[in-house]
Amino acid sequence: MYMLTKAERTVRVPPSELGRDIADAIDGLTWEAYEGKGHDRAVTVLIRNVEPVGPGRIVHGDGAVYQTVKFDQLVFKPRENEIIDGTVVEIVRFGAFVRIGPMDALLHVSQVMDDHVDVDAENQRLIGKETNKTLSVGDRVRVRIVSIDFNDNNPLDSKIGLTMRQPGLGRIEWIEEENRKEGEAQ
Repeated sequence: MYMLTKAERTVRVPPSELGRDIADAIDGLTWEAYEGKGHDRAVTVLIRNVEPVGPGRIVHGDGAVYQTVKFDQLVFKPRENEIIDGTVVEIVRFGAFVRIGPMDALLHVSQVMDDHVDVDAENQRLIGKETNKTLSVGDRVRVRIVSIDFNDNNPLDSKIGLTMRQPGLGRIEWIEEENRKEGEAQ
């Protein structure tokens, strides 16, 4: 889930940056330090409105200034049991990787559909043995997050597990086809 929040953190301004406009230096260094990084089980996607708070601090033995800053941030924070749309970015022998927001999550082959699934790694697709439904790279899907092992140090190395084996989930075309069938039955 995407959220717009406010944050207050400290940024290190090295001596080499002190000769230029300090507001520009603090702004750029804040982006560099926090964009794309993890904090509190979320990934900071975008930072804006960086404002220094009070005077900076100088630490003995380090010529840098440590400046407290406030900023608005757009974060992506996946939550267990959340339903989210994504795109299949890779098919592997044990399932598919789905891009959800700025992260990739694993859709294990056992969680794709209620059918035996054959893996066609050469053509990058998963095929239902009885239903002949296919899942390929580039397909849009609706999934449920079933597990999260978040890595705050490197959020892109987080492990997120997905499922599509519930009503209302699956490849978007499968969902639309089921909705159309239900509408015709009424």
